[in-house]
Amino acid sequence: MKKALISDWYYVNGGAEKVIHSINSIWNDFDHFALIDFLNDEDRKFILNGKKAKTSFIQKLPTVKKNHRKFLQLFPIAIEQFDLSDYDLIISSSSAVAKGIKVEENQLHICYCHSPMRYAWDLREQYLKDAGLTKGLKGLYAKSVLDKIQKWDLSNSENVDYFIANSKHIAQRIKKTYNKESVVIYPPVDVDFFSLEETKEDYYLTASRLVPYKKTQLIVEAFNELPHLKLIVAGEGPELEKLQKVAKSNIEFVGFVENKKLRSLMQKAKGFVFAAEEDFGIIPVEAQACGTPVIALSKGGTLETVVDNETGIFFDEQSVQKIKEAVIHFGTKKFDSKAIRKHAVLFSKKRFEKEIKEFVEEKYKEHQGFLETR
Repeated sequence: MKKALISDWYYVNGGAEKVIHSINSIWNDFDHFALIDFLNDEDRKFILNGKKAKTSFIQKLPTVKKNHRKFLQLFPIAIEQFDLSDYDLIISSSSAVAKGIKVEENQLHICYCHSPMRYAWDLREQYLKDAGLTKGLKGLYAKSVLDKIQKWDLSNSENVDYFIANSKHIAQRIKKTYNKESVVIYPPVDVDFFSLEETKEDYYLTASRLVPYKKTQLIVEAFNELPHLKLIVAGEGPELEKLQKVAKSNIEFVGFVENKKLRSLMQKAKGFVFAAEEDFGIIPVEAQACGTPVIALSKGGTLETVVDNETGIFFDEQSVQKIKEAVIHFGTKKFDSKAIRKHAVLFSKKRFEKEIKEFVEEKYKEHQGFLETR
């Protein structure tokens, strides 16, 4: 069986890349494809077993390494130019265009879907607003590009034989967007690495890439109104400078931190604060694996990973006031670190790899049987 694994892109080691790492831990003989590949050597060793992905023409465009998303209108053309006709099994890991690769009838294509393309569907208006593209000629052009990509995305969902959703939340969106059924297999969380620590210190932690949809600014502003509580913000991104300017003295920015440092911060934190509406959200589960309770928005994947009043508490709106109220309420509660850790283990890498292996092998066997009876 000749196998191809295609991802939207490789430039950071995030949640989607942890999925790729685990799939490569099951089968180590994939050929890899992506629009771009700018991984450093350390991340490449972890994610791709040291291999380099075959990339599209977008890899060579000027300034692409700094901001690949500005070439969005070219993504469909680029992904369709990959020739995967020699492969028996194709697995795509997709939150954008990877699932749109060209396939033939004798090939099996399984998509691990992190999300239907956000900027074409549910977050379309937010992306246009954040990019300042709601008015004028540039706005009209941006909307026309998204209209075309939306049609392309819907049409190319037919290239997928089986969808795997990373949460029930995403399974519902796959059904709504593509009218396709999917099986839910939660992403892998390294619960062995993010180990239990029962002794907590007197600070709260938030960690993410500092981009608008993560809503870190709301967390910072909430803690500005709670000057007796310490907040540590881990991560870097385009919002860092702005956040540093508005933050008061009880808020500390530590920038990007390596995994061991992040683990230490998580283990000792009194609570982990998470305000984004995520498709799944690996990092709140990592915090729980450390025995650290979570203060999270009650939307998206966290509804499936946080147990209210047992492994954390929820707030129901992305607002400063709601986050502030939740933090105050959190301070009145007691949590069992061992019970929080036990819950997080349900999302382990071992579980993910077992479920993916069984699903892919079962569907490949069925597919081969179908080909033999034609």
